This record gives sequence, C-alpha cells and structure tokens, in this order.
Amino acid sequence: MVNQITGDRTVALSAEDLAALRENLHEQLLFRREQLQQLTAAALPRAEALRDRQAAGRVEVGVKLAASARMVLADVEAALARMDDGSYGTCRLCRRTIDRERLMIVPQARYCARCQQVKEAQR
Repeated sequence: MVNQITGDRTVALSAEDLAALRENLHEQLLFRREQLQQLTAAALPRAEALRDRQAAGRVEVGVKLAASARMVLADVEAALARMDDGSYGTCRLCRRTIDRERLMIVPQARYCARCQQVKEAQR
C-alpha cells in the first residue's frame, strides 16, 4: 500500500487500486505494441512515398504516430518497472507521493502535478 498525504490527511493506494492501475498499464502496453506493429506494416517504402506528395504526407504522419506510440510505450514500461521495484507513485523529481487521482487518470505519471507543471514550463 502506498501512502499519500493530501492536506493534513493520509490517503492510501489500496491493493485494489494498484491492481487496477497495473491492469490499465498492461492494456496500454498491449495496445501500443499492436499500434506500432500496424503502423510499421502500413508504412509505404520511402522511395515510393518520395514520388507522391500525398503518400509522403501519410508517411510523415505515420512516422510521427509511431514516435508518439513508442514514447507512451516507454512510459508505460517504466511505470510497470516502478511497480515491480516499489517506487511507483513517487515523483521522480521531488520524491513526494503522486496523488491517487492523478495516477488513476495518468497511471504512467512520473511526476506529481506540481513538478509536471514545472517540467512543461521549462519546454
């Protein structure tokens, strides 16, 4: 069970919460792997795409979708690894507990909401 401090009370991720989060992450993992397989299979050869502007646009969209899917897949795999090593639910920057509500919405979250805002502001 992972304890969380919200205001002046402690909220815990229950075993059921962790099981549901693990299942959600596993479903995302399978989905992203399948998505990458489909994107790879549907990709046109680059030489063919270069001859056709419309095909080139489809290839570019496919490449961007695949890159995004790979990033999410890496985040999901990292979250599952954190579950396995016991560090799941802890912010990678400030080491505070990530709010249960945030994890239920974004189970692969690496950062608490405050640190996520800081990271996004630095971009």
